[in-house]
Amino acid sequence: MKDDKRTARVAARIQEELSSLLLRQVQDPRVRGALVTSVSVTPDLLDARIRVRLSTGDDAAARKALLAGLNSASGLLRRELGQRLALRHAPRLAFHYDESAEKTRRIEEVLAEIEKEPKAQDDE
Repeated sequence: MKDDKRTARVAARIQEELSSLLLRQVQDPRVRGALVTSVSVTPDLLDARIRVRLSTGDDAAARKALLAGLNSASGLLRRELGQRLALRHAPRLAFHYDESAEKTRRIEEVLAEIEKEPKAQDDE
């Protein structure tokens, strides 16, 4: 139980620090507009899975460029996180695009279409 609280605390701090680093230190234009949506950390704190999305312009090419930019900057980000969090070992960073916003939007569209269908049938 104690480890669960610690990993949750470390994950929250990683999310805060990464957001700050992406905003202020990373100069790569491919990373502009990146939002860190969630971070999960393994119990041994050696690996971190970071979910990101774009705040603007969300197409496949932009997603691919974002992940390439983040992977390119991962060494800098890992080093900075290690210093800021004062961990014995900085976690390895694995970036993944967060598609939950798109899935939610699509579900809402389908539900709206379903809601319209009975009204159209009632009118006939």
